[in-house]
Amino acid sequence: MSSSPINLNKARKARARADQKARATENSIAFGRSKAAKASDTLQAARNARILDGVALETPDGTKHDKQKPQE
Repeated sequence: MSSSPINLNKARKARARADQKARATENSIAFGRSKAAKASDTLQAARNARILDGVALETPDGTKHDKQKPQE
């Protein structure tokens, strides 16, 4: 027999906490990104848009064309 009795409520709650922590870890791996990573991606997208707008040429009719030749 066991040397000391265990409190079943405490055991149940500890198991529930462990399950929640495991689920939270799985979700953070699947969906989570740090705030810094999100900010970095936002800044990079803005930078890429500025660069792309800078290399586009405007024609007299107002349409834009890239400097690169179209692929054939």
